[in-house]
Amino acid sequence: MTKAEIVTRISEKLGIEKGDVQATVESFMDEVKTSLENGDNVYLRGFGSFIIKTRAEKTGRNISKNTTIKIPAHNIPAFKPAKVFVEGVKSNVQVK
Repeated sequence: MTKAEIVTRISEKLGIEKGDVQATVESFMDEVKTSLENGDNVYLRGFGSFIIKTRAEKTGRNISKNTTIKIPAHNIPAFKPAKVFVEGVKSNVQVK
């Protein structure tokens, strides 16, 4: 599902103009991104959490040059779904 499809579905469900829904969805995503960039996690009860995970420093290899490189510790954004969300997917989506 794309952002445009999400906007269309919400617009049809609530009877709100697509432009207004698009602005709301964009604003939500901007707020989540800004919060994570500022070091704050975002918790949405019943849905999940947008969190910052720290990756430890590790050694990697540059295969083309056959050299070892050091990858520094860094933070990455991650999503951790709520238990209710996980259980819903487990019970409703068939394994392919």
